[in-house]
Amino acid sequence: MRCLGLLCLFAACGDNLEGDDLQGGSATIVDRSALAFTHPMPNLDVDQLERHNLGHGPFAFRWTPPQLGPLFNHDSCVQCHVNNGRGLSQIGPGVVGSPALIRISLPTGTPAVPGGQVPVPGLGLQLQDHATFGLPEVNVALTWVEFEDFFGDGTGIMLREPRLVVTRANGDPMPQGIDLSYRQAPALVGVGLLEAISDDTLLALADPDDADGDGISGRVNLAWDEQSRSTRVGRFGRKAGMPRLVEQAASAFVNDMGLTNKIFPEPDGMTRDVNDQQLVDSAFHIATLAVPAAAPRDAIAVRGRELFQEFGCVGCHVAVHVTGEHEIPQLSDQTIRPYTDLLLHDMGEGLADLRADFLASGSEWRTPPLWGIGLAQLVSPETTFLHDGRARTFSEAILWHGGEAIARREAFRMASRADREALLAFLATL
Repeated sequence: MRCLGLLCLFAACGDNLEGDDLQGGSATIVDRSALAFTHPMPNLDVDQLERHNLGHGPFAFRWTPPQLGPLFNHDSCVQCHVNNGRGLSQIGPGVVGSPALIRISLPTGTPAVPGGQVPVPGLGLQLQDHATFGLPEVNVALTWVEFEDFFGDGTGIMLREPRLVVTRANGDPMPQGIDLSYRQAPALVGVGLLEAISDDTLLALADPDDADGDGISGRVNLAWDEQSRSTRVGRFGRKAGMPRLVEQAASAFVNDMGLTNKIFPEPDGMTRDVNDQQLVDSAFHIATLAVPAAAPRDAIAVRGRELFQEFGCVGCHVAVHVTGEHEIPQLSDQTIRPYTDLLLHDMGEGLADLRADFLASGSEWRTPPLWGIGLAQLVSPETTFLHDGRARTFSEAILWHGGEAIARREAFRMASRADREALLAFLATL
């Protein structure tokens, strides 16, 4: 989706914003519509804008054989990131391409890369539930189990969690002892700015031993960078298992669509389905997507922002960062408001998938950014929240918080109805 006509003029009005409205610094645009996540940053020059638009091509293209597959989850990036928003929690033969996926690994053995996960023989590290011809690797049946929970005032709320039944498509049993992690695609809001936050900033925020005694012990993940052949601070993916956007894009091409590329080529080391320029332009396109301005806040939403602080949500969802240096100059030295520390936190047994990811344990997840979350269900009406899409509302998402977030969850649970609604109103403005 590219910025055209009057909408482009409207979207470029970021210079009139100030303070908390400027969620993406000078990369902020004014649009709270269903297309809010689709605009280029308004501060790009002419050549950069052309490159941004070129990168949209391979990102939006619906790939076909012989490039696609032969095993895949979906055939296009935008099918999992509709309007650059969150993917839907859907998987299996009942959908034409799966916007969600299942990561797999073995708990012991030789990892695929230093410090990484152990591939399952014959299946690798991700299951593909579709094929261009013949049978896919697996069949997946997804169902939901619901139960009732209660707020402190006795108000009931229905929560749900996924149940997956995974079988080999050829009738063979699945290997025993596999660790599985079911995940939906995150939104792409401001990912270039997140990449520009310096490693030093994240390391300074980390408190792995909870030295300050606040009950929060966030830590960085250290992930393998295939291009530099070194370990670096991770920041992308549900468990911060990817250090850089270009590698995240390359991994999605090869794992989700079966498209080899320069970072993950064919076994001969040379042949690739996505050419080198397409890969770097796709990563540039994603990195230069704008961030929508926050919505105006009435007195209720302003109260909700105060409660966000009082409840302690800012302990993980750190509001403000200043970016460091980046190869795209417009991403450098920006004051942004993503509401994340990009660190790993133990979220408790309820959300645990029991699958490690580099340093991340089975119960640890990266703090997701909250900018744009108020638009998530406008951008993609069927979207849901948390790593596997179990939460249909903000309230459900908060009530699933455990581990380090228990005190924050209970503050919300025990709050008055008016205060709960105020906090939700604040989140809706992000």
